[in-house]
Amino acid sequence: MRKLLSVLSAAMLACVLAVVSPVSMAVAVEPDEILSNPVLEARARHLSAELRCLVCQNQSIDDSNAPLARDLRLLVRERLKAGDKDDQIIDYVVARYGEFVLLRPRFSAATIVLWLAPLALLGVALLLARGVMRTRAVTGGPAEQLSADEKARLAAILDERAGND
Repeated sequence: MRKLLSVLSAAMLACVLAVVSPVSMAVAVEPDEILSNPVLEARARHLSAELRCLVCQNQSIDDSNAPLARDLRLLVRERLKAGDKDDQIIDYVVARYGEFVLLRPRFSAATIVLWLAPLALLGVALLLARGVMRTRAVTGGPAEQLSADEKARLAAILDERAGND
């Protein structure tokens, strides 16, 4: 009964978090920040989703309630009103705050490790798996490493189980 109650309470908590978390994310952009032009506002939202909150670090400025994120959202909107293109705005923010402000870093000499490390790790894993497979093929599997007495005992156990089924 206690186990059932703990499972139900965990399920209730998960439901509450699922309902509350999208609401908190939607509140990050305040009504006074929203542009009257829907096209510019859509561009601002797209750009804000690409930029990292420097306080929260794992959220976009669009999702963050931090004062610095608000300042960056306002900066993006000001630059949009001034007529800047999306690339110009991103370049301006990167020049001011560095590459770290981008949630998806650009491919460059400085970020090559970020982009190629997963491929290198996959290659190493494949080479290790290949080495293990070759070693097993040469030495044989666990059944081939058993002595004659152990093989006879294993066969007797398997025969006994087959008779019980």
